[in-house]
Amino acid sequence: MQTVYKVMDALLPFELFHYAFMKNALLALLLLTPLLALLGTMAVNKRMAFFSDALGHSALAGVGIGVLLGISNVTLILVAFGICWAVLITRINRTGGTSSDTTISVFSSAGIALGLLILSGSGKYGKYSSILVGDVLAITPGDILFLAVALAVGIAVWVALYNRLLLTAINPQLAQSRGIPTKAVEYCFVILVAVAVMLSIRWVGVLLINALLILPAAAARNIARSAAQHALFSVIISLFSGIAGLCAAVPLGTSVGAAVVLCAAACYALSLLLARALKLRLQA
Repeated sequence: MQTVYKVMDALLPFELFHYAFMKNALLALLLLTPLLALLGTMAVNKRMAFFSDALGHSALAGVGIGVLLGISNVTLILVAFGICWAVLITRINRTGGTSSDTTISVFSSAGIALGLLILSGSGKYGKYSSILVGDVLAITPGDILFLAVALAVGIAVWVALYNRLLLTAINPQLAQSRGIPTKAVEYCFVILVAVAVMLSIRWVGVLLINALLILPAAAARNIARSAAQHALFSVIISLFSGIAGLCAAVPLGTSVGAAVVLCAAACYALSLLLARALKLRLQA
């Protein structure tokens, strides 16, 4: 990591980034935001905006179950529980018994309630309450290495599945007629989202993870004219929001996660204005 720090010192000769914890936070955001942005584009296309919210809320339940089982590795239990929760939601959605938004709402409410019940009953709520808002400034070099591997694997899987995911999202019947295993593709996608969300939630927070996943993708969709532009603009907006939010939050002494989300929200508002301006220009 020392070599990386030296490179950052040369590229970022600002007092703000002289501290190791600031370098770690910046590296974490540079690794987290692109993966969330790419997954967010598909979540927006598949109308799964609240799916990640349900996963985020279930994080407390995962931590609570980990406490009951005596598992000290928070990341491991979060990822394992997130995958199970995502698969279960998708399984119920595919049965068609209830609407997807109803299922997601039920799982979201049940997840956070179960987590609060277990953690408050065991007296461990205070220890894990920080997961609600996250703290990217607390990230360690070991976490960064883990995130780098997760980013590489996540992007590789996303690229491998992208065309089939896009066709499945646009026209499931056509995808099936072309021999695409839509069920398997959907499960792979929700598992990938679950892993990304659960890896990010310790530093972004339960209350903000859904916004960070969806806002950049939604903003990019307003101004993109192709699928490639949608992905590219989403990554750019997400990276900008992460860097700008970090640089603004630390001097002001505010939550980094909240500042990042507000930057993404500002980008979304700007994208609406740009989209309107482009529409008026085309009509003129």
